[in-house]
Amino acid sequence: MKKQVIAYLHTHWDREWYREFEVFRLRLLRVFDNVLNLLETNKIPSFYFDGQVSALLDYLEIRPEKEKIVRKFIKEKRLFIGPFYTLVDEFLTDRTAFEKNLQIGLKISKDFGCTDFIGYLADTFGHSQNVPKILKEFGIDKCVVWRGCGDIPAEFTFNGINTVNLIRGYFMDIFSAPMTIEKKAEWLKDNLDKIAKKSGDYLLLPIGADHLGIEPDIKEQIEKVNELLIDYEIRLSSPFEYFELVKDNFKQFEWNNELRDNSLTFILPGSYSARLKLKQYNVKCTYLLEQADKLQKKYGSKYDSIIEYAYKLLLKNQAHDGICGCSTDLVHRENITRYEKIIEIANTIVEELRLKHNFKTPIMQSKDLLPEYKVVSKHFGVENSILYDTQKIPVTEDFTDIYTLKYSPAVKPQINFEVKNGKIRIGNIEMEFIRFKDEGDTYNFGAVAGDVGEKAEIYSFKNNIIKTSFFDVQVEFLEELINFKIEWDNNLKNKLWQVKFNLKKPVAETYSEDMNSIINRKFDPEYDMRKHLPKVRGIEVKTNFAPMQRYVGAQGFGIITQGLTEYEVKGKSLLVTLLRSTGVISNPKNPSRSTPAGPPIEVLEAQQLDHNTAEFSVGFFEPENYKKYIDIIYPQMY
Repeated sequence: MKKQVIAYLHTHWDREWYREFEVFRLRLLRVFDNVLNLLETNKIPSFYFDGQVSALLDYLEIRPEKEKIVRKFIKEKRLFIGPFYTLVDEFLTDRTAFEKNLQIGLKISKDFGCTDFIGYLADTFGHSQNVPKILKEFGIDKCVVWRGCGDIPAEFTFNGINTVNLIRGYFMDIFSAPMTIEKKAEWLKDNLDKIAKKSGDYLLLPIGADHLGIEPDIKEQIEKVNELLIDYEIRLSSPFEYFELVKDNFKQFEWNNELRDNSLTFILPGSYSARLKLKQYNVKCTYLLEQADKLQKKYGSKYDSIIEYAYKLLLKNQAHDGICGCSTDLVHRENITRYEKIIEIANTIVEELRLKHNFKTPIMQSKDLLPEYKVVSKHFGVENSILYDTQKIPVTEDFTDIYTLKYSPAVKPQINFEVKNGKIRIGNIEMEFIRFKDEGDTYNFGAVAGDVGEKAEIYSFKNNIIKTSFFDVQVEFLEELINFKIEWDNNLKNKLWQVKFNLKKPVAETYSEDMNSIINRKFDPEYDMRKHLPKVRGIEVKTNFAPMQRYVGAQGFGIITQGLTEYEVKGKSLLVTLLRSTGVISNPKNPSRSTPAGPPIEVLEAQQLDHNTAEFSVGFFEPENYKKYIDIIYPQMY
């Protein structure tokens, strides 16, 4: 008797990636016009629209006349949308933004009449252990994953949620391939055999791929393939039927950690550090927008609609090919424009409320100097009390020197710090700056075998400035932290820049922030990726690099960063990436990944050959106390 294969039709839709948003949207019109036509003519039973609603909204903005038929198919459970607004990266977004993504996505999905939801994460680059907990809080009890699963069965429980592992991935474009039915049946048998080894009585088969339309004769092709398949019978349905059919299988295997095993699937960890300027923008905008939202709620929630608009801008940038930094230069220029809009919105809300309710914020603008505030910058402009007054128009006489001020009361440093004999010491920890060759791309750091790197020479420490052979470092002493800010003009291509902290003993475990909580990771501190570079196709080298949000620590030492989102473990050292410059989306000769991960498009701006900044603070504290120190660097405005 043939095993039943439940197949679902889908397209994975990156709003922007190797083509810009408007270019992809014109393709979306053709793809989804065809989907609706196939649904109307009953040539396909249903269509799964990638777990996000932003693509549907992008379509309807140009095709508003199609909304009625879209709502009809959703009501009939033939078109499935949501629950997310966009498919965001799980490690580069915080809990607040992830919750907003679900909140906005579910609101839109339910307004369209959708009632069935899956936490659909088929192409995110690994999976956070905190995501299932958030899904459950929103009433979602199903999840689909792929990358990072390692040797895990098709059905399992992922931190309390029934989860399907797409054994062979979501990318199944075989029915669009230019080959005979016999060859398609042969290819399908090989893949279904592999899925069957990890599945029970039923198999799940996605049919679709990135930005791919549905073949008009898909039903006929499947009928012909079924005649040739001896062991399998493919039936078009939806992932929801599959979840129901295998509901008794999930408890047979439980996984209660994150999913970042790249032994069987690429997790593309170089995306944690590609185009770090985007990550810095993202962290800044996430912080400012959350503060503006909390502040406006305190005073009556009159800005709710503009806050949601700003979060939609943020979520569009947090889609995995955006925040990961692996798209074209033009795509990322549009990301920066969105980030700047978010900053404008958040700052305006805060300032309007401050002027109305007369309170102080950690960062302010004024024509006067204020006690306990230090000058961050100065520009020629107009006081906000005039700019934000709707009954006034600024005139030439209103222009004067305006200071940007940061709250900075005088404190007595509590950490021993010295720069002596060419070394920087923080208590009993030595800090170094190093850089390595990078022959990789935006997806993976390309390690060079035998590369020992270059170490910055330390020249002097005067007036709170450390002069090095790489750059100058500004030091600020806080009460329980030391803050380091680096500004430099990078003129080197294909380099990885890191700050290195040499601890007392080998770093076998770390604690870091993930979705606004602490997670623990284990490491082999003696592992050296440069000694394990792949020699055959299909392998992505294991690394001791890992994602972080605002905090990473080990052995009672903590680092809080402002938009630096990657760290590495090496022997007794904990390293944080300051900059990674590369010049191609996907390098087919990347020594760390033996197979392309995307198109080999040159992206000069990913080299970041202009002005760069990197800022982080360090101190001695245990992981459970990290939020106290986060609040020092990211103070609350309300």
